[in-house]
Amino acid sequence: MEKKGNVLMQKYDLGRLLGQGNFAKVYYGRNLETGQSVAVKVIDKEKVLKAGLIEQTKREISVMALVEHPNVLQLYEVMATKSKIYLVIEHAKGGELFKKLTKGRLKEKLARKYFQQLISAVECCHSRDVYHRDLKPENVLLDENGNLKVSDFGLSALAESKRQDGLLHTTCGTPAYVAPEVISRKGYDGAKADIWSCGVILFVLLAGYLPFQDSNLMEIYRKIKQAEFKCPNWFPPEVRKLLSKILDPNPRTRISIAKIKESSWFKKGLESRNAVTKVEEKEKFSLDANATIQDCTHNSISPSVSKLELLKPSNLNAFDIISLSSGFDLSGLFITKDQKEDLQFISAKPASSIISKLEEVGRYLKLEVMKKEAGSMRLEGSGEGRYGTLSIDTEISEITPSFHLVELKKSYGDKVEYQKMLKQVIRPALEEIVWTWQGEQPANR
Repeated sequence: MEKKGNVLMQKYDLGRLLGQGNFAKVYYGRNLETGQSVAVKVIDKEKVLKAGLIEQTKREISVMALVEHPNVLQLYEVMATKSKIYLVIEHAKGGELFKKLTKGRLKEKLARKYFQQLISAVECCHSRDVYHRDLKPENVLLDENGNLKVSDFGLSALAESKRQDGLLHTTCGTPAYVAPEVISRKGYDGAKADIWSCGVILFVLLAGYLPFQDSNLMEIYRKIKQAEFKCPNWFPPEVRKLLSKILDPNPRTRISIAKIKESSWFKKGLESRNAVTKVEEKEKFSLDANATIQDCTHNSISPSVSKLELLKPSNLNAFDIISLSSGFDLSGLFITKDQKEDLQFISAKPASSIISKLEEVGRYLKLEVMKKEAGSMRLEGSGEGRYGTLSIDTEISEITPSFHLVELKKSYGDKVEYQKMLKQVIRPALEEIVWTWQGEQPANR
């Protein structure tokens, strides 16, 4: 059942149509509990499957769940019925940045503010190994306060998209904004390609028109490859210098985001507006039992810390148990086994045996075992990684007296270090207490 009257999943009041494409429609929505305005993207599963775009759809949702930043459009929830996928996302009331540009070029101060926010958002994406690959004013939205929100990750790539040469090879993007190395089809660094697109956007913000223009597409590509453009006379010298470094046709010598942020023009007004915000790493998916089993499955995406409030191993309701099946768990739709920052399995061992094994693994990895509540503990490292001290929260929930659900989730630290630890040590070490891993058939025990 897609709607009940005008209400989605007994949680969102759906209103006017905001926009539509070949495979999806976007509606204005309101959270009935909080009154928060949202946008609900309704994706037609059958159309997406027929068009062969299921992987692209999975990737888009995965990326939106992975990147949390004030200047990236946020994904709040993912729900599904048999025929539809619903993405509940942040509602950017200001519309597309492109529409603002149809009225002409922006004043330097406003253009700089948007560019600062764009660079901050893209830097965060790159820190999560996410490359947008289609940055342009049409894919940048504005909220009610005039703050920039990067959107539309349909063409984005994750680190695993790279080939053995460490480069991306899919030619994609919008011609006027695409980097020269992408056109050359010899492989490219996704981060450097995004930086080029940011440079084109900066030019458009200040000039009101594109740096590379021609009625012939091949001529546009020639100009891009040679970085053949001319700044209008109203561009400040600092901007001209910065653009020459961003729109460098050689990706090896093209300026980095770190260097862009050091430029004098970029830094103006940053401290007073606090435009660049340090964002904490985000917890991914937590099961939620508010949806109706017959109608949908429902994963709530929340930046909150791991659930440490349990006083004892908790009992799971029917919806939670069904959610453990790969056919119902929506996390499998948009995060791959190698990407997952959490680990779930069912064990037929007593809770005491599970706790002992987790403590043993923690000691082997030289992680301090910190017991929180009954059925919950934290394994914490002593050294600082790239993103702080590695911390793993574990939780044991009772399904029946004979079976327990065990969850391990990174609460802080470097995801690369954590994923390596999961693959090489933690998962193999836990095999002896595992009845079945989430989404896999039970072993014969």
